[in-house]
Amino acid sequence: MSKIIFIVGPTATGKSDVAYLLAKRLKAEIISCDSMLVYKEPKIITAKPAKKMLSDIPHHFINLISVTEKYSVYDYYQKATKKIKELYNQNIPAVVCGGTGLYFKVLLDGIFLQSKKDDSLRKKLYQQAKEGGLGVLYKKLSRVDPKTSEKISENDQKRIIRALEVYYLTGKPISSKKKEAKGLWGKTPIKVFGLKLDRGKLYERIEQRVDDMFSQGAIDEVKGLLDKKLSLTAEKIIGINEIKDYLKNKGDSLHTGTVPLVGEAKEKIKQNTRRFAKRQITWFKKDPRIEWIDAEGMAAEEVANMIRCKMQGAKGDKQ
Repeated sequence: MSKIIFIVGPTATGKSDVAYLLAKRLKAEIISCDSMLVYKEPKIITAKPAKKMLSDIPHHFINLISVTEKYSVYDYYQKATKKIKELYNQNIPAVVCGGTGLYFKVLLDGIFLQSKKDDSLRKKLYQQAKEGGLGVLYKKLSRVDPKTSEKISENDQKRIIRALEVYYLTGKPISSKKKEAKGLWGKTPIKVFGLKLDRGKLYERIEQRVDDMFSQGAIDEVKGLLDKKLSLTAEKIIGINEIKDYLKNKGDSLHTGTVPLVGEAKEKIKQNTRRFAKRQITWFKKDPRIEWIDAEGMAAEEVANMIRCKMQGAKGDKQ
């Protein structure tokens, strides 16, 4: 049976190109692990793989839904794990590629089916925290779910309230609910590779990518997106709000006589993408299962070949 290969890491490290070249060599299919590539309409601001790449190699979980539709982590977990298992059982290699840390985690470790949210209960818990102090809720959590309370800061209001909400709605502590989660790790042969670059080089790539997006028509693309009622998750795509602000200021300038600068929108996108990359680095660095590859100065073909060599040396390995 062929192993399942994960290629993860921060944005702009060349993951898509490496996955494509590796998949061609292995006759594999690619599973996207990017929460923004599920949307059909945006192509430029999401740095979607080129049409040739998408047509040459089967890509899954790209161009699934409209930006007007909701798509949850649980939806992805259910469908992506099913597809990976299908490929594995058919002896077809799978290359899972992307930088969405939460998608990566649920594939490996699973996710428990969350109980339905109770807005009135949540409101009541927030009110209790406001009136009696967060310490009161933390003590309650310590009584009903000591394991979770040990892992949560006494000042982490969001997680304390969520843990209490799960307990009151299900009658079970969230720590026991998490044990119900079932991921791929330990059940199928998986190797995880992370691509990294020097921080300065990474930022250079990010800035060049954003410049390219604008030359390719990012402003017109966002204009088209803003004509639609965007879902809450689609609204989070970096580039939408920054260009939206530019377009608003451009309209206002007709009345004031000032000229808004496209450069300001570009810089905001660059800044927010750099911040996003830093969060990705922090997330992935915490996972000891990732074998890091320093891609500095290496072409995508070289990185793909390196992973192939490592996979050949890892035949028969267990996690």
